[in-house]
Amino acid sequence: MAGELILVTGATGHLGYRTVVLALKAGYKVRAAVRSQAKAETILTAPSIKTLAPGSKLDFIIVPDILADGAYNDAVKDVTAILHIASPLAVKTEDYERDIISPAIKGTTNILNAAAKEPSVKRVVITSSIVAVVPWAEAIVGETTHVYTADKGIPDPSGPYEQPFEAYAAAKTKALNATKIFVKTEKPTFDVINVMPGFFVGKNELITDAKDILSGTNAAAFAPILGHVSDHAYPGSMQHVDDVAKVHVLSLDPKVEGNQDFGIQAGGTDGIVWGDSLEIVERRFPEAVKDGRLPLNGAQPTKKIRYDTSRTEKVLGIKFQSYEDAIVSVTEHYLELLEKNSGKSGL
Repeated sequence: MAGELILVTGATGHLGYRTVVLALKAGYKVRAAVRSQAKAETILTAPSIKTLAPGSKLDFIIVPDILADGAYNDAVKDVTAILHIASPLAVKTEDYERDIISPAIKGTTNILNAAAKEPSVKRVVITSSIVAVVPWAEAIVGETTHVYTADKGIPDPSGPYEQPFEAYAAAKTKALNATKIFVKTEKPTFDVINVMPGFFVGKNELITDAKDILSGTNAAAFAPILGHVSDHAYPGSMQHVDDVAKVHVLSLDPKVEGNQDFGIQAGGTDGIVWGDSLEIVERRFPEAVKDGRLPLNGAQPTKKIRYDTSRTEKVLGIKFQSYEDAIVSVTEHYLELLEKNSGKSGL
């Protein structure tokens, strides 16, 4: 409940930061787990935090290695709930098992084991993903009309993995299944809620230079606007980053039943079409298109995924924002940064 102390991991990421902001606005006291004091300063100097001026309602704990045994044991002291958002990203590496899959599983089991040792913890909310409930071969690579939901798990996949996103999908699937096994076998005194978004898109306050606007999952939506052409189709599953953060925070309410899973997707069951960003920007920002700041000469193909997340809206009493809302928030931020950085050309 509001006023209680919660722990947020991954607090300096795009989603983690927005979750910290919304949790503070909801009245929670937040302990943010960061890797260094410099990372804490990044949060403290961000505009929304400076405006909120949370004072003692926001503190930090440095966890330099989230994979170390007992990494979170001190971080969970006296907290009533945990929002576990930290997880490896889908990046190119020589060893996907070592660098993506194992860390995702270890980070999740570390937070669960730490919570099990702290009597004050009543709930753990974990950021999972749509790719943890959608089989890679069936829906990401192939074609299907099946409608997926957040509460239907899939077996652990096995390698080898041909690309970072495939390894990321395997990591999220295995971490989710490890969580389910933990709850079933350990029978902890706390309950667990898993949140399964697709790509999250929206203004990232921690980006302060226009040249970095394509970092993270905003790239899928915004890269075509700046002229980048991709021949690789991305699943048409996205949602505004603020909605993902909001679902995490609303899941803390004890009135929300525990041990359930929440999917999130804009555009209803059929999702969105990435290329619609070009029409949205042309309509909403005609001057910036005309003067070349937004060239609109790129392309991002879409792989249709049918994902029914209507139960989340019903249970939590919210309405997901649209793809247009998300695109507008990123575009406005990009143009603000161009002006701040004294430039008017694309990337």
